[in-house]
Amino acid sequence: MDSDEKPIELYLGDDSPDPRPESQELLQRIKSALPQLEALYEDLDHQYEDRFYRYYHGSLKLYALQTATLKVVAALEALCPGRPLNDAFSRIVSEGTGLSRLEGSGGGGSSKERHILEAFFHARSFLEMAIRYGKSLEFAPSWLPTGWASVLYLFNLRLDRH
Repeated sequence: MDSDEKPIELYLGDDSPDPRPESQELLQRIKSALPQLEALYEDLDHQYEDRFYRYYHGSLKLYALQTATLKVVAALEALCPGRPLNDAFSRIVSEGTGLSRLEGSGGGGSSKERHILEAFFHARSFLEMAIRYGKSLEFAPSWLPTGWASVLYLFNLRLDRH
């Protein structure tokens, strides 16, 4: 994300704040952590392209992507210490990390290698959305742009399903 990137135009419906203090606190923690989150996101740029290429090239260098994924997860967890992350996200991360090269096919797109990419993509996407909404929202709204709703799901704060 470019630091001079314009905020996203958001839905202009109900502009009242989300009444739940935990949603407001999450947004404030994101805002406070923006410099670190943006630096982490920028560090991922090379790895994103390179490791995507490595998957199709059949290179074992893809396995190094697990470290980046875990760094992103740690940064996200630090935004709400003590609050468990979404079960589906945690399962994706679990299936895509902790894998050794010996467990894979030796490159070439095994299902374990696809899980490494999938875990990274999900972690990177949540990081990107946290940055986007940390920059563009003044307060956690009661209406939910889908990206912000996704961030709330990550922290198990979006419980009602409409």
